[in-house]
Amino acid sequence: MAYTSILGQIPDSYFGKTMGRKVTHGPLPLINLAVGIPDADTPQRILDALAEAIIKPENQKYLAFQGKAHFKKAIVDFYQRHFGVTLDPETEVCLFYGTKNGLVAIPTCTIEPGDEVLLPDPGYTDYEAGVHLAHGIPKRLKLSPEQHYLPQWDKVDTTNTKLVYLTYPNNPTGSVATPEFFQETIDRFKGTKTKIVHDFAYQAFGFDAPNPSILAANGAKDVAVEVFSFSKGYNMSGYRVGFAVGNSEIIANLQKYHTHTQAGMYGALQDACTVALNECDDVLELQREVFSRRRDIIEAKLTQHNIPHEPIKGGIFLWLKCPPNMTSDAFITYLLEELSILAAPGHPFGEEGEGYVRVSFAIDEKQLEQALERLVTLDSLYQE
Repeated sequence: MAYTSILGQIPDSYFGKTMGRKVTHGPLPLINLAVGIPDADTPQRILDALAEAIIKPENQKYLAFQGKAHFKKAIVDFYQRHFGVTLDPETEVCLFYGTKNGLVAIPTCTIEPGDEVLLPDPGYTDYEAGVHLAHGIPKRLKLSPEQHYLPQWDKVDTTNTKLVYLTYPNNPTGSVATPEFFQETIDRFKGTKTKIVHDFAYQAFGFDAPNPSILAANGAKDVAVEVFSFSKGYNMSGYRVGFAVGNSEIIANLQKYHTHTQAGMYGALQDACTVALNECDDVLELQREVFSRRRDIIEAKLTQHNIPHEPIKGGIFLWLKCPPNMTSDAFITYLLEELSILAAPGHPFGEEGEGYVRVSFAIDEKQLEQALERLVTLDSLYQE
């Protein structure tokens, strides 16, 4: 395949290559723990709102490129209610056709060619694509379990950094940020040439404390934008709706970018998502409760069998260390062949991901219990 020079710089998407492929596994029924798509259905009241909105004549035509006023008001109200953050709906909100599209677009709207961008390692795999498409230079922001996967800014060279990606709860490690960390981060970069994007896809999943917004830190809007997704908390991954809020300069760039790349979000989606934000706080709480319970089940079982793992503070993944002397790929093969479990290797998430696998617990609890009964048979491998 002859790619263009720009696309040739971008590593193949691991999940783009592997989702939907035929999987060869051992004799047990396959349990797929590789993909992080919450397993519940979209709440009925959101479905009802979507069904009602589809037949509205106004939603059958082009709409304002920057979104319906009532949807943007719902975003503003949500941030005020949950985080005490005040936003201007016109200058500090930008809608995304899926958060992934927005996260990949942000470097084009933030940096100049040749600028350096710090990407969390381990971290979400597709940030790097956006940097290459903007002709930027990706640099590793090494995160370590000893520091709970939080950067130590006094040990990071940011001399030539124009943009930093952060994501908490972290995909894949399950680590979380504190308000204190976010304030320290804003203080570190306020008044510099560096901007921050915080990927808040797993906002609903904070198990020991609510997940803070980076925009709640003093001075945050001078420095940062935050990207919010409907996919995980509201069980709406197929709808492809998200948004960015925060720094008005980045938002203005994103809005201009979107006038050339999309012709306004489908109105029925905006109406349905307005209902989600305004009326479904209980859905987010239920998601937190369900996944918190699953977290407790996982950690209790693994601890009982002395299987080392990173503490799961948020998100929907277990970051599982490989047995001694086993690479991520070798462990993935072993899990498939011996236990009929499909997981994701750690190395697509960065160099620091080698030696780990990512295990989703976005499956029903009966399947989760079955998967754990298989996983704990690995205890002897960790004792060698």
